[in-house]
Amino acid sequence: MADSGLPSGWEVRHSNSKNLPYYFCAATKESRWEPPAETDTEKLKLYMAQHHTPAARADVSGQGEGKIRCSHLLVKHRDSRRPSSWREAEITRSKEEAIEILKGHEARIQSGEVTLGDLAISESDCSSARKKGDLGFFGPGEMQKEFEDAAFALQPGQVSGITETASGVHLIQRIQ
Repeated sequence: MADSGLPSGWEVRHSNSKNLPYYFCAATKESRWEPPAETDTEKLKLYMAQHHTPAARADVSGQGEGKIRCSHLLVKHRDSRRPSSWREAEITRSKEEAIEILKGHEARIQSGEVTLGDLAISESDCSSARKKGDLGFFGPGEMQKEFEDAAFALQPGQVSGITETASGVHLIQRIQ
């Protein structure tokens, strides 16, 4: 494995929602956008140029073997992994309230009143909202298991039922 210049235990991962690299420490489960202290920035620059430029990631971020593309609408609740979002600094609703909100969104989508993507722009608690909930292409092992199981069960164009993950409750639409 190439030397990234990161301190021991840290690795570079790629955010599907922001389509950007970030830094993750498996031991502490800490993730951050900025490199951790004690990073060898010269080694990191070389590593990032070799492994995390658009050209280097073409096989990972494009439609590769076994990858699908989905959009989603996320409603977080107070027991979510991170109970805050771009919409609300502190999310205090219960999981049951989040599910009721999502049921209302689901009914509007099913009736044809609005698309999941158009609704995600204003109603999703995920930062992918600005991209109509589009998470880009992903393959097995790249998303939370419950999300992945629901997403891979869909045919292109289909919208899932309510799917619960540690992040909150989702409606998922398979794009490709």
